[in-house]
Amino acid sequence: MAERKASAAESRLTPAEAMTRAVKVAKRGPEYGPNPRVGCVLLDKSGQVIGEGYHRGAGTTHAEVAAIADAAKRGRQTADATAYTTLEPCRHVGRTGPCVEALTEAGITRVVYAVPDPGTISGGGAAVLKKRGVEVVLEPSQAAEDMIGPFLHAHRKQRPFVILKLAATLDGRTAAVDGTSQWITSEEARDHSHHERGRVDAIVVGTGTIMADDPMLSARHGGKERGHQPLRVAVGLRDTAGKNIWRDDNVLQVRTHDPHLVLRDLNEREVRSVIIEGGATLSSAFIRAGLVDEVHAYMAPALLGSGRGVVDDLGIHTIGDALRLTDVKTMRLGDDVLVIGRPNRKG
Repeated sequence: MAERKASAAESRLTPAEAMTRAVKVAKRGPEYGPNPRVGCVLLDKSGQVIGEGYHRGAGTTHAEVAAIADAAKRGRQTADATAYTTLEPCRHVGRTGPCVEALTEAGITRVVYAVPDPGTISGGGAAVLKKRGVEVVLEPSQAAEDMIGPFLHAHRKQRPFVILKLAATLDGRTAAVDGTSQWITSEEARDHSHHERGRVDAIVVGTGTIMADDPMLSARHGGKERGHQPLRVAVGLRDTAGKNIWRDDNVLQVRTHDPHLVLRDLNEREVRSVIIEGGATLSSAFIRAGLVDEVHAYMAPALLGSGRGVVDDLGIHTIGDALRLTDVKTMRLGDDVLVIGRPNRKG
């Protein structure tokens, strides 16, 4: 009988392969929520994988603890092992215990991590481990950093990562003169938009859009709501009681017109990423405030010539001052085109 091919947990890995594996394992966790996706792989002295784990979301065991538990389940000893983890092990007691304690108790003698923890309370785990005689090495990984971009951004900027979603005709219209707007974009584009909703913590719209369109603001797939539903956020002074967004408790109204105050409120609620979905007044306010980090523009091959515009006056009076996108990516979605880019802020 042919010898069975070794699984990832039975194979021997190089240090680079171990971190790549840790990133891959981390991606099993949710993209949304207050905590980042983290993966951990444990290697014995021969480089064999003896355990691996990932963080399944707020309130669950951290990746390092999960990897240690996995090793115990396999009957493997963790003493003198090396832990490869995508994020610096935490040192604080939050919803769960500190990872530095779990690593120390497990007899881990070497820790390699890819991204420093930006938290003022949770960060600093590397220093704690070093004081305990554990060899600690920072091996930067762009893949590990990119994977938790919104989490890092939220900690560094003290506000959520903001995605501005636009859906319009080629001439920048979001509705016809009579107010009709369903459907400008294709089913494929709408499916993609719902997928993106399922990756963030909150969807933000203005009260004007709520009063005019009464949107559900849910993340759906095949007509049914996905497991994760982002917080629905109404921004503005008008009363939106009785509208679809109030169908359950997963809703918040922020009674202000100041985008900075909106993000401050959401940051205090540990919201790490949001999608701004309109209308034009709200979108323009976030653009003018310099608070848009990424634009997702769904463009339909249609022309209206008049009707509601995708944004309002941005205070730009000459083409040289146009707000352009950088790092641009495009994607074909049915007959539509999705353009993704980051605003190029001068100065």
